[in-house]
Amino acid sequence: MLEGRKLTVRYDGFTALDGVSVTLAQGMVTGLIGPNGAGKSTLFSVLAGSVVPSAGTVVFGGEDITSRPPVQRARLGLGRSFQLSRDLVGLTVLENLLVAQPQRRLEGVGAALFRRQAVREQEARMAELARALLLRVDLWRLADQPSAALSGGQKKLLDLCRVLMLEPRFILLDEPSAGVNPTRVGEITEFIRSLAADGISFGLVEHNLGMVAALSDRVYALAEGRVVAEGSFADVTANDDVARAYLGVGA
Repeated sequence: MLEGRKLTVRYDGFTALDGVSVTLAQGMVTGLIGPNGAGKSTLFSVLAGSVVPSAGTVVFGGEDITSRPPVQRARLGLGRSFQLSRDLVGLTVLENLLVAQPQRRLEGVGAALFRRQAVREQEARMAELARALLLRVDLWRLADQPSAALSGGQKKLLDLCRVLMLEPRFILLDEPSAGVNPTRVGEITEFIRSLAADGISFGLVEHNLGMVAALSDRVYALAEGRVVAEGSFADVTANDDVARAYLGVGA
């Protein structure tokens, strides 16, 4: 569903990605692992559209999206969460979701009046979707509370729900367990697993290897801007190159 083909990113002589090719298949969770500085976040940023590659191509659903900005990729069904929670301070938990509903395109006042009923129906549908998502992650009871009062794990769940408001086909998850206590990590893992069962595909950058093992159908390991191994979690973590680069031990 999502491919990076021979992606290269250079910054002032430093090569962050060096001809990386990855295939993130439909109906699967694909994990990306590697040490700090391996190029994982850069690769995610290229796939999401916030970084333009120096060379290479990004393909989503068979369409070349290399030059498309993040907002256009989101409209195609490609969503992204971030390592740092991005709750909108000053808004309630529910309002954080409602502001994420898809943009409507209206041409002038006449079109707006003509489509007023359709707009109301869309807003009602989005409100129901927000309620259903918050119920699913046990945040509906906090719907009217300020989002700033949530714990780190609850904010990560809220982030993911906000992405889901766009009804994506594919979600890039950036460190969903970062700053989250172990109990909440289990809840997030189960939520992602349930979404995958619903048919949403995922790319996962994560340092928590337990979460990667629990969720990933396929794993890529990166080091120094290159893919050094790919395959099942067991095969990749047993690879000598991964042991040297990621785990810091000898072959």
